[in-house]
Amino acid sequence: MTPPQITVLGECVADAFTEPAGARSELALRVLPGGGPANTAVSLARLGTPARFLARLSGDVFGRLFRAHLEASGVDLSYAVAAAEPSTLAVAELDDQGQAAFSFHAQNTADWQWTPRELAGVDLSETACVHTGSLALVREPGAAVVEEFLATASRRATISIDPNVRPLLVHPDVYRARLAHWCGLADILRLSEDDLELLLPGTPPEQACDTWHAAGARLVVITLGADGALASLDGERLRVPAVATRVVDTVGAGDSFTAGLLHHLAVRGLLGGRLTGLGLDDVAEACRFATRVAALTCSVAGPNPPWRDQPALVATAGNS
Repeated sequence: MTPPQITVLGECVADAFTEPAGARSELALRVLPGGGPANTAVSLARLGTPARFLARLSGDVFGRLFRAHLEASGVDLSYAVAAAEPSTLAVAELDDQGQAAFSFHAQNTADWQWTPRELAGVDLSETACVHTGSLALVREPGAAVVEEFLATASRRATISIDPNVRPLLVHPDVYRARLAHWCGLADILRLSEDDLELLLPGTPPEQACDTWHAAGARLVVITLGADGALASLDGERLRVPAVATRVVDTVGAGDSFTAGLLHHLAVRGLLGGRLTGLGLDDVAEACRFATRVAALTCSVAGPNPPWRDQPALVATAGNS
């Protein structure tokens, strides 16, 4: 069964990874297409969900790389904007555990310049879910435009948001000030334990879930790295263990988890409204599938999510 379409809105970032150079005065970089929303769109398409990506893609060398990567993964770019501004660049340094620390070059780049006219004509009649988050929701001038688009989309589609806090670019206070409003728009809120610590420092995950439920989000999922994930549906909670894997790096793992979660729910016809048919057992199955997708992403370099025909996914319920 082919799941319904999911539309993803947000940035595509050039992730540049440092590599050994031939001389001390040189720095070699390996550039891969990345950015949270783009990673999610790619992962959805590779899993078999019709994925449409609303992005502002530059015509520069990075923008051309983004287009080739997205199209090769099967992502629909029919509503992508050909932007005059340059692409956003993030330089990543990996620690011994494969965790990445980023420095961003994002001033006046293409991703944040949304205008109402660019999103006004987007046809959502076939879209069951709209997913967004990360910097698209906080970088001006486009952030307010994206929020208005979500408010309109929520009349017919499930809304999914991943805050993906980037404190080097935007102070966490900006996210905190908008988060309650986003929960009022969102049916699904997915975030990491790092996001939790930046948004509600020192708050237990269960208490944070209750806070965000009170603001409007029905399903809250907090990924906890090697400790798996905590999911809360209207206050009913469960934990799902992580899938053991040899970690190369964790870049894109959270985005792949989100894609796995949404894909599984879409396959079962549970997206397209306010999650009225969703039960805790459905959430558990979706999270188990999502952790497997995330683990496979961690097992390779960079944001390179798995394809649906990989043996490790073929036997799982989320791909049926």
